Amino acid sequence: MVLPRGLRALVPGAAPVSSSPAMAFTFAAFCYMLALLLTAALIFFAIWHIIAFDELKTDYKNPIDQCNTLNPTVEKVKKIKRVKIALKLVLPEYLIHAFFCVMFLCAAEWLTLALNMPLLAYHIWRYMSRPVMSGPGLYDPTTIMNADILAYCQKEGWCKLAFYLLAFFYYLYGMIYVLVSS
Repeated sequence: MVLPRGLRALVPGAAPVSSSPAMAFTFAAFCYMLALLLTAALIFFAIWHIIAFDELKTDYKNPIDQCNTLNPTVEKVKKIKRVKIALKLVLPEYLIHAFFCVMFLCAAEWLTLALNMPLLAYHIWRYMSRPVMSGPGLYDPTTIMNADILAYCQKEGWCKLAFYLLAFFYYLYGMIYVLVSS
């Protein structure tokens, strides 16, 4: 039988009331949960990036096919008379990471934002200094087979994979900490 709080002190053998606070679901907790899910997708993108450039290095794929899978393509749809952009690999990764930064800025998670800012700055620099092409991609099929560029792209993939794996566990810790402390 559950007794009201005031009567528990009067009844011998009644269980004491727990004064531990309940977990609160805050916007910061939501941000960390969404970041966990999206970081899993970014880990998948980084693994795909590593495999793609390994296939290119071992001559399993030709550079044109490889760049078509990595770069976004612009297809004109004649019936609708608008431009449809089919995003492939690079732009979704950059947009998801920028979305993280905006989310953590709105949630006032300053340490998490500070940890994500260097990679966001790198993404902006990488996209602004991309080769001149007809479409909005990062990888040019004519220069991608250069040994220096290929090695750079592979190192970039491994570094991003390491960052996203560390970020995944940091977001998991941050989510648990925000849920328990609020």
